[in-house]
Amino acid sequence: QVNIRESGGGLVRAGESLRLSCVASGFTFGDYSVEWFRQTSTKERERVAYMSPKGDATSYAESVKGRFTISRDNDRNFATLVMNDLKIEDTALYRCYTAYGGHMGPGTQVTVSS
Repeated sequence: QVNIRESGGGLVRAGESLRLSCVASGFTFGDYSVEWFRQTSTKERERVAYMSPKGDATSYAESVKGRFTISRDNDRNFATLVMNDLKIEDTALYRCYTAYGGHMGPGTQVTVSS
């Protein structure tokens, strides 16, 4: 059974940082790409970061480039998203996605205040 669980969200002030974690189980994590998406009630879901299965390729949304960093540990079946210099517009539910069957976790809420 595939299980994906995010953690690390919270309430922070603009300019601060957060580190999100994504733990996966039930499949060979290292065989599939991992992505972070974010969504709010008023915006379409947006992909903010991507990493290839072996970690040799990444891409970021323009809105987060230079501030967010995605990484993964295939031996421990988890991925992280380090978010620096957070802005109010980064407020969203952040969800971890795997290309294995398109599974996505329930998400972790990030709220950035002024």
